[in-house]
Amino acid sequence: MTVPPRRPGSRMSKLVESGELGKPYIDFKNVDELRRAMTPNGKIYSRKRLGISARDQRLLAQAIKRARYMGLRPYTSATL
Repeated sequence: MTVPPRRPGSRMSKLVESGELGKPYIDFKNVDELRRAMTPNGKIYSRKRLGISARDQRLLAQAIKRARYMGLRPYTSATL
């Protein structure tokens, strides 16, 4: 099976990796990449702004929520 080429404008393409058995996976421990998908106040950017698919957006939201629960990312910024 061939992989279609990525669009040149896709911004967050390196965020989604292939995990076990070729499933897409976003690592919640990669906090620098997750930070780029969030506003300074801690909100998750929309998938239109990030340029990712709906499935990848769900994976991203789950990874951010896991990172928040584990204490790797704050729920909100301290400047509110």
